[in-house]
This record gives sequence, structure tokens and C-alpha cells, in this order.
Amino acid sequence: MRSIGIRILGACALVLAISGCDKAPGRPGSDSVAQRPEEELRFDVLYHQNCAGCHGADGQNGAAFELANPRYQGWVDDGSLKTWISNGMPQTQMPAFAVSAGGSLTDKQIDVLVRGMRQHWTPTGGQLNRMPPYLQPADADASRGKQVFERSCAACHEHSKQGITSPDYLALVSDQALRTMIVAGRPDIGEPDSQHADPDAALSDQETSDVVKFLGSLRISTPGQPYPGNREGEE
Repeated sequence: MRSIGIRILGACALVLAISGCDKAPGRPGSDSVAQRPEEELRFDVLYHQNCAGCHGADGQNGAAFELANPRYQGWVDDGSLKTWISNGMPQTQMPAFAVSAGGSLTDKQIDVLVRGMRQHWTPTGGQLNRMPPYLQPADADASRGKQVFERSCAACHEHSKQGITSPDYLALVSDQALRTMIVAGRPDIGEPDSQHADPDAALSDQETSDVVKFLGSLRISTPGQPYPGNREGEE
């Protein structure tokens, strides 16, 4: 009987020892295990890690376009948002973030970003004024756009050497990005939207498309040249 009792006590001690391994001093707890990057599905974390550096905390006051602009969020569709995040925006400094395009975000994470923008920044409490189609049409007219620019935009932009008509600036921004800034405005820098809060100064759909076409026509193939200080014959 004594040997049986000893064996029972030994078995119990072994079970207790095994069950206590997870609580051994120095062993990481389940809450401290590092999460794989692709498993992160919290909007605030994904936005802070991937978007805030350019678009600003809470989608505003960054170097790039304000994503929290209610007029923009009321205008852009989910598919376009996902396309720009996934593949980047050509002819701008917006990079591609999708794994399939060489980035670090999964499709599920990009969906989280799109949904989060909608939940946080979609306008509420009333309808936005009628807005033109989102995509810039191919059949706009630059000559008409020049007239629109001179009438509605030049008073603020014409005399700025590094402003919206600068070839160096235009080399860094696509027609679609120009269209977005014109239609949705840049409240952070005092740029009004295409409605100008004044029905008499509002741009029509066609005028908006034409002025974008005009600005695009000012791009040059060698922005930044001639380099300052270079004299003829110098390399």
C-alpha cells in the first residue's frame, strides 16, 4: 500500500508540474506574444502606421490631401479609395500599399482602412451640394479651361511662382489629384472647393473638367531645369 501511495503522489506531482509550466517565472504570457503584422485589423493602428505620416493625424493637417475632408469623403467611392491605397496614384507621391503591388498591407487590412475612413469621416447631418463625376473625363478642353482659370482661379494662383501653375508642382500631381483638390477644396490651406460657397462663383461640371485639362497641359517633360546657377557650357 505504501508503494502504491508513493506512486500516486508522484503522478500527481508530475501533473501539477506540467500544468504549471505556462506560469513559470520568466515565461511570456499569452497577452505578450508578438502579433504578426498581417494580423493587425485595428483601423487606428493601421492608419497611424501607414497613412498619418502624409495625411495627418485624424486625416487632417498633413502634407498630403486631407482624407477627413467631408466633401471628399462624400464624393469618392469605396472602389476608388481601395484602388489608390492598393496600387498608389500614378504621377503623384502616393505609393502602393497592397502586398500584390509590392506593399505591406493585405486586402483585408485595406478594407479596414476604407471602412474606418467612412465610419470616422463620412459627412452626416445633411446632403452635400451636387458634385461632378469623380473621374476626370478624357474629352475636356484645355482652351476653355484657360478661360475658366483666368476668370475663377487666377486672382489667387497666377502670381505664385511655385503655385498650382508651376511645371515643377504639376510634375508631382496627376489630373485626378488636381480634380480632387478643385472639387473638394483644401480647407487646411484656405483653398475653396468648386462651389466656392457662392452659387454665382461655382464651377459647372464641364468647367471643372476643362480647368483640370488646362492645368495638365502646362506640364513639361523636364521639370526643375535649367538648374539654378548653371551657366551655358557647364555640366
